[in-house]
Amino acid sequence: MVAGLAARGWARFGPDPELGRWAKAALPLARDALAQSPEPLRCGGTWDVGLDLLPNDAAGRVGGVALEGAAMSAIAALYGILPLHRAQLSAVYPAYPQPWEAESAAAYSYRLTRDAAHIDGLLPVGPERRRMVREPHAYILGLPLTETSEGASPPVVWDGSHLIMARAFRDAFAGHAEADLPDVDVTDAYHAARREVFATCPRVVLHAGPGEAVLIHRLALHGISPWQNGAETPEEGRIIAYFRPELPGGIAEWLKVLA
Repeated sequence: MVAGLAARGWARFGPDPELGRWAKAALPLARDALAQSPEPLRCGGTWDVGLDLLPNDAAGRVGGVALEGAAMSAIAALYGILPLHRAQLSAVYPAYPQPWEAESAAAYSYRLTRDAAHIDGLLPVGPERRRMVREPHAYILGLPLTETSEGASPPVVWDGSHLIMARAFRDAFAGHAEADLPDVDVTDAYHAARREVFATCPRVVLHAGPGEAVLIHRLALHGISPWQNGAETPEEGRIIAYFRPELPGGIAEWLKVLA
């Protein structure tokens, strides 16, 4: 599994009874948190981004149930034990995505045709919204909470894309002092690398259910696939809990491919 993450930029774990118990405990808390969230739905009412909503502790525990299993053992071997934030609860509903007023026609087209593919932690800065690395995460861990059919907007990843992205970012940061890296404009390098990824890397759909886990390399290009006609979910939609803990080593550590 760990070797697969280094070579391909993603790994799948489970079904795992320990993760299954955790997902079962997390689901009712997730339902309540999403129902009480004041944040408006995005993408024409088809996506609740659900940032920092799950009431887990720093070890990931929910309702007295520990976050354990093969995925967590692999993560600990790679990154050590990092404190976890409250998980994002990404909830997607039928007909995702739809146009909405906060998104341009070009952005909507990219969401529809390219799964809104992105690298986490690259934030749009300033009036020109230039991309800079402001949130260097250690990894992305997705834990499905609801049983769904395969067409219910599972995440997608571009196989091997982390290698292309790592090279592009290393070149963009070359010659800059480590303290200055958060202010380096990587927009052009990022867009060029993204085009290379689309042309050369296979797109992989990561459908999974409760008790499974999807681990995505922090430099892997990934996104959310559009909802397919006839896809089935429970009433609460497709919910995945995501953890992206902060990387203690900052951007210099973030650039390393094997970690």
